Amino acid sequence: MSTLRVTLRLPLPPSINQQYATVNGRRVLSQTSRTYKRKVIRQIKNWRDRGLISDEFVQSAQAGYLAMFIDFYFETPLRRDLDGGLKIAQDAICAGLGMDDRRVVDIHLIKRTDRARPRIEVELEAIPEWSFGSA
Repeated sequence: MSTLRVTLRLPLPPSINQQYATVNGRRVLSQTSRTYKRKVIRQIKNWRDRGLISDEFVQSAQAGYLAMFIDFYFETPLRRDLDGGLKIAQDAICAGLGMDDRRVVDIHLIKRTDRARPRIEVELEAIPEWSFGSA
């Protein structure tokens, strides 16, 4: 079986400090995070509809596992933590692919800077089989 990969360019996710709000004593996704997630899901749906993300890739990822390679492009190098936007980006990408993010088994993050165009560039790899080792 060949390796299936997809490359995406998405908006930079909100910082961890912007991701959650407390409502009636409960932590919930903030409006900023909900908007980000909807935007990413809509973009992935658009790419799927246009054939830029193949049904073969989606089916392979849904049936198997997923690796994520994410380059975060921040405006400055030291203002944000590298991993602060990971969870919301991972949730949004997986939701857009119609899969549970518990199927993500491999993650690589890189911090870069681009003052003019903050974003994330994501390479996804569908992994048909994964060994979790012995229990």
